[in-house]
Amino acid sequence: MTFEEIRTILSGYTVGIAGAGGLGSNCAASLARVGVGKLIFADFDIVEESNLNRQYFFYDQIGMKKVEALSDNLLRINPSICLVPIDEKLTAESIAFNFGECDVIVEAFDEAEMKQMIIEAVGLYFPDKLLVSAMGLGGIGNMNEMKVNKFGNLWVCGDMNMEVGEGNPPIAPRVCVAANMQADAVVEYLIELKIRKLKDESVGLYKD
Repeated sequence: MTFEEIRTILSGYTVGIAGAGGLGSNCAASLARVGVGKLIFADFDIVEESNLNRQYFFYDQIGMKKVEALSDNLLRINPSICLVPIDEKLTAESIAFNFGECDVIVEAFDEAEMKQMIIEAVGLYFPDKLLVSAMGLGGIGNMNEMKVNKFGNLWVCGDMNMEVGEGNPPIAPRVCVAANMQADAVVEYLIELKIRKLKDESVGLYKD
């Protein structure tokens, strides 16, 4: 399959991203590059200088709303992408409201309680949707331990061990690896989804 074929397939899909920090901003940038048609992303925070060690923002964007700054950056990558920035702190109910049209949802939160919240919300409101999460991306090294763990409709990227904490900060190398693992997982799933749909359609035509 060529890149143009991949891009054509991805242009018909919508991806939701919960969070626009280290995971969400870098994942969004990769999905914009490969041609995902529509991104819906939510965050309530502003860009701070301390974010620049791992998040897809720039020095002159300090003080901007993250969703506004990220929108600007994504449109510089792919001017044809459809963006829906949501400037709010997500809850289970707002996830159900904002991400209903998404084909895949990406969990890109920092806090463990928020990760748990979205896992439970997606399981409740969208049990058939894929949720791509990330766990175990703190510190440095051990890149060979990072992988995609698949648990039904929950795919978890990272080593599921080196969580962010004191002495184990989130910095660009491992955070960006995890974010791009999430993006790759989304692309893998959407391509497989399209192939299955085409096969189902061909079987239906043959039966008729």
